[in-house]
Amino acid sequence: MKITAIETHVCNARMRNWIFVKVVTDQDGLFGWGEATLEWHTRSVVGAIEDISQLLIGEDPRRVEYLWQMMYRQHFWHGNGIVRATAIAGIDLALWDIMGKVANMPCSQLWGGPVRDHVRTYAHLGGGKMEDFYNTAADDHKRFGELALEAVEKGYTAFKTMAVPETMPIEGNKPVNYAAKNVEAMRDAVGDDIDIMVDCHARPSPAMGLKFGKALEPYGLYFYEEPCWPESIEGLAHINANLTTPVATGERFTSLAAFKELFNARGCEICQIDITHCGGLSEARRVAALAEAHRISLAPHNPQGPVSTAASLEFGFSQPSYIICETVTEDVPWRNDIVEEGFEIVPEGQLVKPNTKPGLGITINEEEIKKHPFEQEVLQRTFYSDGSVGDW
Repeated sequence: MKITAIETHVCNARMRNWIFVKVVTDQDGLFGWGEATLEWHTRSVVGAIEDISQLLIGEDPRRVEYLWQMMYRQHFWHGNGIVRATAIAGIDLALWDIMGKVANMPCSQLWGGPVRDHVRTYAHLGGGKMEDFYNTAADDHKRFGELALEAVEKGYTAFKTMAVPETMPIEGNKPVNYAAKNVEAMRDAVGDDIDIMVDCHARPSPAMGLKFGKALEPYGLYFYEEPCWPESIEGLAHINANLTTPVATGERFTSLAAFKELFNARGCEICQIDITHCGGLSEARRVAALAEAHRISLAPHNPQGPVSTAASLEFGFSQPSYIICETVTEDVPWRNDIVEEGFEIVPEGQLVKPNTKPGLGITINEEEIKKHPFEQEVLQRTFYSDGSVGDW
């Protein structure tokens, strides 16, 4: 069995271009799907996949670990930069999809079988629609409450929000009070039994991240995400040590070595590894073992396309430390036209039952993808009140 082609199929989804990766073999009808979506870097990732594919054409797709090592280690530069790690991930997911099809079983079965009966999912406010999740005014407290109630009415028992505004390295109480009022409005709307997660998007400095975290503690957050730059391991560790709210981070880490540093510093309680950015399922499984040794939970970052979701769910059914799956369902109205999925969703609780189809269990409609060709992603830029560049 040989790999004959590695294709990229780009599908514009407004803020992101979904980059689907198709690994084709010389066996009639046998191919695998992966995803390598990286917002605002679409051309770079597509080019990186083309470069890496030269290593793999003619190789046996069933040698997944061997091929992963080749992609990561060959051509001198290791594959832990964000563009190349994402390109590797897209191919790696497709190889695992092929492996499942060859074995005629879901990927989670390849890794020892399901460790749970269902995976819990959580929503973005507004279902991930850009205007509702990313562009809600920081002081529009009523709107936060309305969107929170909408999520619960759709069956979710947990949701995530960006209730913390862009913030200069040091500010007074104004942005902190805004954030607290937003979270208070959501808690009042949905009650105490619904889990709320706040994503800071790594906007604050460590000092402001701790200040926001202290202000939000009374609202019983499920987790507190990216409270400062991921490069500031010491800052993450300091915040995590001084809050009772669990800190979550990891979506911008792209290698096992980086996660080792984060875990050793106890920079988080929840690892948000992104399977489409960290080198794929092969590397994610190694990170999961390391997280298990530190008793750190897994809640993968997953705001991308449907192949990413399928991979995150297969991963979740195989990992004991996995607690919840991030989902985006309403970023574009035609999302479900692109993919047919092998898993079943129970509306009450938005719980996912195991995939029953081989590999990742998905079928991608290439004709539907062609209806949404590449467009430049919607730009997102942030400047502080003094005109200096901020973190979006």
